[in-house]
Amino acid sequence: MSYQIDLSGRVAFITGASSGLGEQFARTLAAAGAGVVLAARRIERLKTLRAEIESKGGDAHVVTLDVTDTDSIRAAVAHAETEMGAIDILVNNSGVALTKKLTDVRAEEFDHVMAVNSRGAFFVAQEVAKRMIARSKGEAPGTYTGGRIVNVASMAGLRVLGSIGVYAMSKAAVIHMTRAMALEWGRYGINVNALCPGYIDTEINHHQWQTENGKRLVQSMPRQRVGKPQDLDAALMMLCANESHFINGAVLAADDGFGI
Repeated sequence: MSYQIDLSGRVAFITGASSGLGEQFARTLAAAGAGVVLAARRIERLKTLRAEIESKGGDAHVVTLDVTDTDSIRAAVAHAETEMGAIDILVNNSGVALTKKLTDVRAEEFDHVMAVNSRGAFFVAQEVAKRMIARSKGEAPGTYTGGRIVNVASMAGLRVLGSIGVYAMSKAAVIHMTRAMALEWGRYGINVNALCPGYIDTEINHHQWQTENGKRLVQSMPRQRVGKPQDLDAALMMLCANESHFINGAVLAADDGFGI
């Protein structure tokens, strides 16, 4: 027996889509039939991804987004809905990392991590949810009521590791934020869940795994390996599926057992 998740007719808005996990999430959702809105600051990277998705028969649109700017968030979401229609799925993926001991963290570094990872994620979700709620109440057009919001957190939000304390704090906030949103917005048919990846090999951290510290870290993992972005595809699809209406407020670890 085979099972296939079909997202045809759905519109997915993916933040941080210009690289890494966001780029892979966009490819995956487009391959499942969703129209994807690619949102980030690096527009040229988004245009390249759009061309790739369209070459494979997918539907993609590009919007400029700075998650630290609420005006940018409102404009990006409004533009996306004008071009593609009502947003049914939000993958709230934008994030930045900081590797520093807590005693060395400067105020501006702390503020930047929190502004992107916590505050930015909140206001993107809020803007999309307002529109989903309006549709649920019959106050806005759209054939699909409710929606799916996936907040991309991290296993570091569940298990604090050395030298990334501020990053861990920001992602722990995303996890609790997810639960609060699920509680408040579930009545409108909006499912809000958190995806917590473990260590994934992307262009940002690829060099790390060849260093002595990186090799020691890999050896400490249960199966002594680093994940690939596509290793998250199944978890993402489950949380975005039309059939996942009973999964709300979940915090899903996809870390190959590292958080155990």
